[in-house]
Amino acid sequence: MALAVGGCDESVTGPSLNEEFTMAPGEIASVADANIRVRFERVEGDSRCPADATCIQGGDALVHISVLEGSASTPYELHTGSMAPVQHHDLTIGLVDLQPYPFSSRTIEPGDYRATLRVTR
Repeated sequence: MALAVGGCDESVTGPSLNEEFTMAPGEIASVADANIRVRFERVEGDSRCPADATCIQGGDALVHISVLEGSASTPYELHTGSMAPVQHHDLTIGLVDLQPYPFSSRTIEPGDYRATLRVTR
């Protein structure tokens, strides 16, 4: 399920548990059946190997998210290199994909990133 919403800090009605959803930096998705909201903060340190290059290592990008419950905000980091999910109480939040994929001839602007996530119990 893709969520296309413009602007920063905008809330989007979102997915159910076990459903993939895609967000831009600054967007907030309300996860049905989980009583949480997830905010995609930013991408940092994108060292993924460009698609048009040959690299010894695949590299990594650090995806910063926050889980919002009421007035509480808990920050988490997800890595493209390991794709290891994070635990938030009884929920698992995983990074499914990060786009766009880098090319050596193109710079990715911070607002151009799209993170696809999935929340499971």
